[in-house]
Amino acid sequence: MGIQIAHIVPIAEFIQNKKLLIPHFQRPYKWAVKNVIQLLKDIDRFKNQPSYRIGTIVIFRNGEGDFLVDGQQRTITFLLIIKALSRLQPETGMSDKIIKRVKEIERNVFKPAFKSMVSKSNIQDNFREINRRISQLDEDFVTFFLDQCTVNYIVLDQVSEAFQFFDSQNARGKELEPHDLLKAFHLRELQSLRQPLSEEETGLLVNSWENMNQGELSALFADFLYRIRGWSKGKSSRYFSKNDVALFKGINLEKTDCYPYVRIYEFAEQHLISQNKTDRQFFPFQLDQMIINGRHFFEMVEHYKKVFDSIENQFAKLDVQANEIIKVLNSYPGRNRTGDRYVRMAFNCATLYYTDKFGFHDISIAIEKLFIWAYTPRLRLQSLQFASVDNYVVRDQNIFSIIRDTINSEDVIRLEFPGVKGGHITEKTEAIKDLFIKMQYYED
Repeated sequence: MGIQIAHIVPIAEFIQNKKLLIPHFQRPYKWAVKNVIQLLKDIDRFKNQPSYRIGTIVIFRNGEGDFLVDGQQRTITFLLIIKALSRLQPETGMSDKIIKRVKEIERNVFKPAFKSMVSKSNIQDNFREINRRISQLDEDFVTFFLDQCTVNYIVLDQVSEAFQFFDSQNARGKELEPHDLLKAFHLRELQSLRQPLSEEETGLLVNSWENMNQGELSALFADFLYRIRGWSKGKSSRYFSKNDVALFKGINLEKTDCYPYVRIYEFAEQHLISQNKTDRQFFPFQLDQMIINGRHFFEMVEHYKKVFDSIENQFAKLDVQANEIIKVLNSYPGRNRTGDRYVRMAFNCATLYYTDKFGFHDISIAIEKLFIWAYTPRLRLQSLQFASVDNYVVRDQNIFSIIRDTINSEDVIRLEFPGVKGGHITEKTEAIKDLFIKMQYYED
C-alpha cells in the first residue's frame, strides 16, 4: 500500500492543514447532538491523562490537495469546537494567552463548504450545543483538546488504496451501515477504472445516493435486495449486516480478462456506449444478476429504490379477484402485527421478483398464487416470527427459486399449493381466511 505518511498528529496541527478537502463523494455530516456531547464528555474525562487518541484519519493526497476519505464526521466536529472556543471571552476564566492562541488557530483552519441540507442542519444544531457547553469547561480542557488529543493520521497516494483502507477499517466497526460500506467499495471501483468517470459524473451518482432517505435506503437493502438475492439462491436471509456486503460486490468490466460469463454484460455495456444510451433505464438490470461494480451498482440501487417506492403501482391494473386481495391486505385488522408484516414483506418481495422477470404478464393470476403462498403460514401458525417465514421460504416452498428457474410466467401461474386445514384463525385474520375459502384453499 502506498502510504506516504503514518503518524500521530495533535488536533491543533491536523485542522490547520489548509490543503484539507472534503471530496464530493463523502456522505453528509450526520453526527447528532448526542455524538457531540459524548465526545466532549470523553475529552473532559481524559484531560488528566497524557493523551487521548480520537480515531484514524485517512487522507488521499494528490496535486489538488489532501482529500478526507475517512474521518469527516470527527473532523467537522473538531472545527465546530474550535469555532466555539474562538468566541470565548476573558470573563469565562480563560487566560489571554489561550484565547489569543485559539483565535489564531481558528483563522488558520481549513474551511469546507457544504451543499447538503442534512450537513447544514446538523452543523447548526451541533454548534449550538457545543457553544452552550464550552463556557462550562476550563482551560485544562482547551489545552488538552488542542495538544494532547490526537488522531492517527494516514496519507495514501492511491485513491483506490484509501478506499480499501476505509473499507477494512469500518468493516470491523459498528458505526457505518452495510450500505455505507458498499458505497465506499463501489466508489473505489469507480476510481480504479482505466477511464474513470469525471468529477461531475461521479458527483451526480453520489448526490443521487445521498438524496435518498437513508432509512429507506437501509430498508431497500435489508428487506428487498438482500432477501430476494438470498432466497433466490435458497439461502436463509434474515438480517442484513456488514458480514453480508460481499453479496453486492461483483465484477468490474475492466478487470475480468474477458471471462466468458461476463460477455453478456460487456455486450450490453458496448451497446449503451455505441447508442450513447448511458441512462440506467436502458441497462438490463435484474434482481438476481451478477452485480456490476461501480457506476452500474449506483444506477441499479437508484432504479430499484424507485421500484421499491412504487410497490402499489405494481397492482394498478388487476382483475377483480386480485384487486380484492390487495384491498384486503391493505385493510384487514391484523395487518400491522409483527408476524403479518413479515408475510406481507415476503409477498411483496415475491411479487416484485416476478414482475422484475416477467413484467405484468398474467399479473392478476400471479398475485393470487403468491398471496396463497405467502399467507399460508399466517393461517397455519399461531405465533409468527421472521425465523418462521425464512424457514418457510427456504425449506418448505421456495417460490423464489421457482421463479428464478422458470422460463415463462405460465410455469408460475400453474403452481398449486396445499390448502390450509383448520389453522389458528382470529378476528384479525378472518378476512384472510375468507379469501382462502373463496379461492378454495381452506377447509374447516
